[in-house]
Amino acid sequence: MTGEVAVLGAGMHPWGKWGRGFVAYGVVAARAALADAGVDWRHVGSVVGADTVRGGYPGYVAGATFAKALGWQGARVTSVYAACASGAQAIGTARTQILAGMADVVLVVGADAAPKGFFRPAGGERPDDPDWLRFRVLGATNPTYFGLYARRRMAVHGDTLEDFAQVKVKNAAAGALNANARYRKAVTAEEVAASAVVADPLRLLDICATSDGAAALVLSSMEFARRHGAPDPVRIRAVSTVTPTYPVTVLDLPDIATDSAAAAAPAEETFRASIARAAYEEAGIGPEDISLAEVYDLSTALELQWYEDLGLCAEGEGAKLLRDGATAAGGRVPVNTSGGLASFGEAVPAQAIAQVCELTWQLRGAAGARQVAGARVGITANQGLFGHGSAVVAVR
Repeated sequence: MTGEVAVLGAGMHPWGKWGRGFVAYGVVAARAALADAGVDWRHVGSVVGADTVRGGYPGYVAGATFAKALGWQGARVTSVYAACASGAQAIGTARTQILAGMADVVLVVGADAAPKGFFRPAGGERPDDPDWLRFRVLGATNPTYFGLYARRRMAVHGDTLEDFAQVKVKNAAAGALNANARYRKAVTAEEVAASAVVADPLRLLDICATSDGAAALVLSSMEFARRHGAPDPVRIRAVSTVTPTYPVTVLDLPDIATDSAAAAAPAEETFRASIARAAYEEAGIGPEDISLAEVYDLSTALELQWYEDLGLCAEGEGAKLLRDGATAAGGRVPVNTSGGLASFGEAVPAQAIAQVCELTWQLRGAAGARQVAGARVGITANQGLFGHGSAVVAVR
């Protein structure tokens, strides 16, 4: 397909709390991706950096910041910010540059040195900023929202605390096998239940941490890949970065109110479902073609929601899909084989890139003990504040 670009290299800096600046992490990941691709830094035609807003001024110009750290060599640069979708936006920008003939090889990199505890807005009084308002008016931190969403699933679909706990059990088992994960220890449902309540009904082990970490990709045109000796690389076939459709009738932070449906009928699908549909349509595939998925498990309950939004099961059947073992290792469609955010924590600009790193290793057959047998098609999904969709389809 004419819209495909090659993934020549993938690299990461392990997630954790390392006490260093985000640039140091990003450089490690970038050099790992370049080495994996067998591409000299001087041959990179463009650098797309996913911004680290909390990192101060250098974070807002991440493309140039990483280009400088790697050594000025004349490459064009782009900096992208879309909250948690920043990595997917960066991948989409790199892909567009390649398909437009602006560069044969593009380095995509995102890194973060996250604060301890939950994320909060940058300083200052901003009453026109919904992200600022949800803290100031409601006190609605991210864990509060996760708890509300979990309560909604329990009320609407009958999900249970045990279902939520089993998501953590599944992802921790995968993370224990991943050298890049921050938390590499299997847990039991009893340990989840015994952990402290953070935002009822969710416990500490139901909610992801904030972490330091980095991820990078080297993307190229298919022609360059063939010249470079990679005739059958992993390929990115679709990048979905859609926005919601009016009216929005399900509360979705940072907005603290929904649209009225009095003047217009609600869309046939939710925002998250539309993210996946756009990716499937662009890739020319459907949910039935998926070998594995990496989804945005900010909380255990939100992972179950993504099963439905990706069309892996019908609405309300996410917990059943989990109970049947379909999303576990060896299941019909393993989800979060990397260990997910449950095992990594959030390093915001890096996480959508890290998801594609996992797909790359899986589709190459290079994921070691986490390997999904016969993996051919993978999809990622996450979501950024302010209506930033994020999904990537990779194939082999």
